[in-house]
Order: sequence, then structure tokens, then C-alpha cells
Amino acid sequence: MISAAFRAWPVPRYARSNDRKGVTFVKGPINRTMRSLQRSILAGIITIGPLFVTYLIFSFLLESLAKAGLPAVQFLATSFPRGWFSNPWLQPTLAILLTLAVLYVVGRVTSLVVGRQLFSLLESVLERLPFIAKVYTSVRQLLDSMMAKKGDSQRVVLIDFPIAGQKSIGFLTRTLSDATSGRPLAAVLVPNAINPTSAFLQILPIERVIETDLTMEQAMSMIMTGGAVGPETIRYLPEADGNRNSTSTPSAT
Repeated sequence: MISAAFRAWPVPRYARSNDRKGVTFVKGPINRTMRSLQRSILAGIITIGPLFVTYLIFSFLLESLAKAGLPAVQFLATSFPRGWFSNPWLQPTLAILLTLAVLYVVGRVTSLVVGRQLFSLLESVLERLPFIAKVYTSVRQLLDSMMAKKGDSQRVVLIDFPIAGQKSIGFLTRTLSDATSGRPLAAVLVPNAINPTSAFLQILPIERVIETDLTMEQAMSMIMTGGAVGPETIRYLPEADGNRNSTSTPSAT
């Protein structure tokens, strides 16, 4: 009687028993707990992810500034052993402040006529050095191109890459011409999404380049976020094709 009543007792749906070992596994609550844990962890990653990336970028910048000014701070520490420069906790902060002060002074000096002349003289000396001239000139042109204002030589464009029909965001760095036919060409730098530190340099006819109304900040935001952050509209077709499609579209009857 007791065994029959025990067998008639209702068993929960999530209860599973192992007759061999006599161990009962409750899978339902465990599965729900695991799914809730996964959702919470994923939500935490989405929330902390941008902050963590921002922290890494600022940490890299601050570390670079500290490394640049640390030799001068250590020299001052040896010259004034009883001053603040000897405090190991304050040396990185003083190095960052010293580097920022030097950058500010250099920027102010180069904005003056005498500073520009001295900087031009320094550039002429660097351009005569065999290996340094190539590196310095390339980096200088890249920075000037990245800092170009809207309407200058560099523009945000779209090109067919990697195959025809698939558009990629690129930066029109310069225009040149074909030595044989004189056909105008365009040099377009196509950065990789998420990791724009590497890119592809494409040289193609100028008529295959589609100009956009995107700013440099909007283009970099789209590239860094994989398209998640960006404007609602973008010019995908050339102006001529867009006008032709709009005029040839039949009206609804």
C-alpha cells in the first residue's frame, strides 16, 4: 500500500532520476539559471565593452606620453633629489604633464612665422636623410591627409571592393593620371572594419569613385563599429545614375 501510494505521487516535469546511482538531477532550474547567467554576462559585456576599449586607448596614449617625458623627469630627479621629481608615484604624472607642455609649446611656436621657418628648416634636413626621409614624408603626408578639412583633396568615397557590386568605404587620398592614356585615376585607401590600422590601397579610374557626403568622423565611426554607428542615409549610387533612376521610375497607376 505504501509503495503504491508512493508511485502515485506526482513527479515534477523537470525531475529526472538515475536508478543505477540513486542520484536525482534537477535540470529545469539549472537550465533556467544558466540561461539567465548567460544573458546577464552578455549584457555586462555589451555595457562594459565600449568603456573597456576606451580605457585601453587612453591607457595606451597616457603610457606613450609618460614614456616620452619620463627620461626628463628622471634627469630632474637626479638633479633635485629632494624634490617632487624623486617621488616614484608622481613621476608618471609629471612625465605626462611635461610631454603635454612640450607639445603645447611646439604647437604655439610652429604657429608663428619664425617657428614655421625653423620647422621648414628641420624638415629640409630630415628629407635629406636616406631612410628617415621616406618614413617622415609618408607619415607627414598621411597626417596632413587625415587632418584635411571638408572640401580639401581627401574625401570619403565608396568604391567597388572586394568585388563589383559590393561597396566599401574609402578615403580619396590623391588623384593622378595614367602615363599611357592620360586617364585620370584615384588613389583610395580602404581601411579594414573594426581594425582600421591596416588597409588596402586601391588605384582605379576616377569615374568608378562615388563621392559621399560623409564626414571623416562619421566614416571612422562606421568603420570602428562595423556599421552599427553611422548616418541613416548614404549616397550609394553616383549622381548621374541616381538621377536617371529617379526619372525612369514609372508612376503608379
